[in-house]
Amino acid sequence: MVFVVIDGLDASGKNTQAVRLCTSLRSTGKTVFLRIHPSDDNFFGVRAKQFLYVSGKSAHFASAVFYMIDVVRSILFYSWRKYDYVVFVRYLMGTAYLPSPLDKIAYNFFACTVPTSNLMFFLDVSPNEAFRRIQATRGTRERFESLEELVRMRRKALSLALTSNWIIIEADKSVEDVAEALRSTLS
Repeated sequence: MVFVVIDGLDASGKNTQAVRLCTSLRSTGKTVFLRIHPSDDNFFGVRAKQFLYVSGKSAHFASAVFYMIDVVRSILFYSWRKYDYVVFVRYLMGTAYLPSPLDKIAYNFFACTVPTSNLMFFLDVSPNEAFRRIQATRGTRERFESLEELVRMRRKALSLALTSNWIIIEADKSVEDVAEALRSTLS
């Protein structure tokens, strides 16, 4: 089983790239399990999503905590042994949304306790490009989808990615260029 993680800022193309990757792998006869967080099939994922649209420090903290529980739940409840590839979207980088210094503490704790991989991709989109994509495609924005928050979150998440085993892919490029970078690293 090959474990792949795709993470990055909002509007970095995580879901798009994960679906493309899974489709490509399945076309070669591989079995693939895709898990996108926060998920909508359990209480914790649903609550994490709900708190993303609420302002205030307690909602900020609650969204991050419910998100982390959703990820841990996915790790515990899904049997991965029957798949050639397991692809998780949004995994450890959700800890970057916690207030400092809890973000680094939570990241290091989870990085030591949950499965990791040498195929953890951080799609690094510039805050300006992410904000442009958000404005073009979303009617309602989440609490972290302002330009100021995208700048702050990129700094925090990129700092975590650079100190760990992440493969950083420049995601301001076209969807196909990013997909090619993912595929070439996997092969």
